[in-house]
Amino acid sequence: MIDGQKILITRKYPAAGMDLLKKEPFQLTFWEKDRPMTPAELAAQAKNHDALLCTLTDRIDQPFLARCSHLEIISQFAVGYDNIDIPEATRKKIPVGFTPDAMSEATADIAFGLMIAAARNFFFLHKTILTGEWGYFNPTGHLGFELKGKTLGILGLGRIGVKMAERCKSAYGMTIIYHNRNRNLSAEKPLDARWVSFDQLLKQSDILSVHCALTPETRHIFDAQAFKQMKPSAVFINTARGPIHHEPDLIQALNQKQIWGAGLDVTDPEPMAPDNLLLSMENVCVLPHIGSGTMEARDQMSVLAAENIIAFYKTGRVPHIVNPEVLA
Repeated sequence: MIDGQKILITRKYPAAGMDLLKKEPFQLTFWEKDRPMTPAELAAQAKNHDALLCTLTDRIDQPFLARCSHLEIISQFAVGYDNIDIPEATRKKIPVGFTPDAMSEATADIAFGLMIAAARNFFFLHKTILTGEWGYFNPTGHLGFELKGKTLGILGLGRIGVKMAERCKSAYGMTIIYHNRNRNLSAEKPLDARWVSFDQLLKQSDILSVHCALTPETRHIFDAQAFKQMKPSAVFINTARGPIHHEPDLIQALNQKQIWGAGLDVTDPEPMAPDNLLLSMENVCVLPHIGSGTMEARDQMSVLAAENIIAFYKTGRVPHIVNPEVLA
């Protein structure tokens, strides 16, 4: 039952979801500054609230949960939740909501765009215009490669991975291979996709696109050893989480031409330093983590995050929940 519960909202989220919360008899506290709260500010604010609507920049770790174990629900404005200590929240019986599928189309577009940009050196060649280096026609200079008929390898054939595969198959007739812990049988037939081992994924992919969650098993899974197994003509795409690849090893692999190039929407750390070597490499394209950056995606994320809180207080259920065992 909604009865004046105090909700802490950690950023300026889109109005689509916030207006839903405002229609209910909640007491809403909005963090109005452009910067995220520090961990100390977040804990101090949350101590006086019943529920928290947060995002990836908010550290919901063990120290925070020790101070704020009274929270009745945490609703995350994101599809990922590696900023939240889920086991600890579960131990404290705090349900954690998230916003799955709201950003699948938008993130797949970014992965698809980075693939094309890296294959054709878009970012580097744009810089040559800015620096006055666009000179005479050179028939063999800065050549990219075509994507038609290439093999797309996907680590994590879930919602976003499927959207990326659909784009690549429709646009370029690409062969789809993938690696998941569990096979995605429902996606295999329409995509003509084939499950392979992780080692086979590395060796067979012309484009290797990462769409898995960040877990202890996937952290730095793309390290020096992994890049050595990839084709020297391969492009590595990561729109999932920065720590899935080991950045110094990626730089080394590119410098030693173990792989062709890379397209990154995520880095480690974030934000990336402006003098990072990746930013000056010809076959590398880096974006500032804008995978969900469309009006449609952000509005839907805001709505789902709000609905998780509203449904919890009205029905005791959370429509999109990370740890359903808390409510079982």
